[in-house]
This record gives sequence, structure tokens and C-alpha cells, in this order.
Amino acid sequence: MPIPTDLARLQSPEWLNLALAERFPGVRITGVTPGPIVSRVSTNARFEIEAEDGLPEGLSAHLCGKGYFTEAGAGARSTGAFEVYFYRDLAAATGVRTLNSLYADIDPQTQDNVIITEDVVAQGARFLEPTSEYGPAQVAESLAQLARLHAATWLSPKLADVPWLTPRLHAIADVRGVEVIRTVNFDTEIGAGVPAEVRDAERLAAAYRALVERSSRATPWSVIHGDAHVGNLYLQADGRPALLDWQLTQRGPWYLDVGYHIASTLTVEDRRIHERDLLRHYLDHLRAGGVEPPGQDDAWRALRGGILHGFYLWGITQIVVPKIRSELLRRLGTAAADHDALTIADH
Repeated sequence: MPIPTDLARLQSPEWLNLALAERFPGVRITGVTPGPIVSRVSTNARFEIEAEDGLPEGLSAHLCGKGYFTEAGAGARSTGAFEVYFYRDLAAATGVRTLNSLYADIDPQTQDNVIITEDVVAQGARFLEPTSEYGPAQVAESLAQLARLHAATWLSPKLADVPWLTPRLHAIADVRGVEVIRTVNFDTEIGAGVPAEVRDAERLAAAYRALVERSSRATPWSVIHGDAHVGNLYLQADGRPALLDWQLTQRGPWYLDVGYHIASTLTVEDRRIHERDLLRHYLDHLRAGGVEPPGQDDAWRALRGGILHGFYLWGITQIVVPKIRSELLRRLGTAAADHDALTIADH
């Protein structure tokens, strides 16, 4: 089935009838009312549908389509493929709270890809920003969801050789590095809150390359989210957090998600007070998911790998507004200093 390359085609009744036919055989959509559009790299468009004889059971009238339809998005559409694969092939099996995908597919030749999900905003959900207020109790909730994802995929033989899950953090290390970290962030006002002992672009890049090498062959592994900051969460109408934006999904060690999530989501003060308890909470949920977790001391040492992962990702970030970059770099940089995370390259 052809993947739409523009929003008008995605929102046409003709294409939607084809796309939704597998889940809802015989559906006949007769009208589409476009709604709000958010277009940065990807384009996210909400819309409402009507159907002949009414909508079938389980099909919401309020939907959202995601694709890469703009000039800016065209160069990044291949990254959307991993999110498509996650929703199409894996999300339901993990049981993790995330968007309910009704259709997700990709053209393997052009890499054009789209996802159709239920519109959770119409259900009362609230999307978060990377610096949204988010307390320790909420972090415990989202760590439980990460534990569910990790436990469901822990050393899974079915996933061990799946190509789209191949570890690929080396690509991040290769695309941008020292020059961006130094000139765009560390040597500007944006990096002013990063402690001096870790505000060293060369050392950060070297430490991250060592982490990438280590994590690519780490065991045990699971499927990880890969970019677990609070801006990649939304709160459901009942207030419970759910995960989204799965472009960095891949096989990897648990700590890449957990260390990053704790250090980026909490204020420095809250992290210092609660991080040990939150780590224990995560490990308890792994155990409840049928996984024998690492010991507390080993897990505490491993946590710095996730802190380093998040610190590097925000060190190379350019297009997010300066205020957000500054705060995330302060949080992650302080955590990196507290955990001596840059010494990974020294061992």
C-alpha cells in the first residue's frame, strides 16, 4: 500500500479506508475534519473522522497522523522508521503505556513512513516539555513503565537478531561531537550551569565513545527507549505517564534509560535525595516482571552510563530552545560530576 508523502493524502477518506481496513474491515470513512498541526522535523496532525453508518467499535473519531512531509523532515524521515517498527511490531507485546497505534508502516525503498494513532489530547492527555515539573513520585511511575519495557524484552531470543534493533549509538557519536558541544553549548551561556570538572567537550566525547563501545556488547540487554527525558512522555487523563517518541529504540543495557531518566527529569536537589530509592524501585519492578535484576551496588555503578548518555545527547543538541538546553545540561552535567561519569573512558 503506498505511503502518503503529504498531509492531504494522509487525511483523505480514500487512503484512511485502506490504512484502517486491516484493523477495521469494511470501514467506510466519509468525512475528515482537520485539526491542529505541529510541524517541526516530523509533522503531527490531529483530525476527526466520520464514517458511513457510524464508526466501528474500537475506532475513535479523534485521530492523529505523524509523518515527515516538510523539507526539513525529508532528511530525517529514516529516523522515523524505528518508531514505525516499534509501534507496528513490538509495542503491543511489551504492554508498555504508549500511544494506541492503528496503523504504522514504511516504504522500504523510499523510507517514507507514517503512523496513525488515537488522539490522546481529545481524551484529556497532556504532553510534557523536557523541563516540565515532574516529581519523584511521577518518576517512580515512569520508571515502572521502563521496567515493563525492559523486562518484556530482556535477552529475548526473538529480538536478538532483529535488524532494526541493532545498537546504533555509534551513529550519534559520529554525526556531531566536540565542535558542537564546545561552541554551541559549553562555551556559551547555555553551558554556564555545567560544573567545571565536566565542562570539557573533548573528554565528554571520549567518554561517550567508550560508553558506546561498552554498551553495544553489554549483556544483559533489552529493548530500550533510548531518549528517556520527560519531554518524551505524556500524562494520560488519569495523570499516569506514558512513553512516546521511539526513534532511538534499540537493543541496549537498561541503565541507558534509567540513569538518563532520573538525572534529566528531576531537579538536582530532588535527584540527590531520591535517586537511590528510585533505582531500588526500578529494580523491584524488573523483578516483578520476571527478571533477576543486578544487585543494588552494581546497578548504582552502572547508573552513570545512562547519565553520560543523556549528558552527551544534550551536549550535541542545537535546535531546542536555549532555556531548555541550559537546564538539561545543568541537571545532567551535575549528575555526571556527582557520579564521576566521565571516568568511564579511563577504565
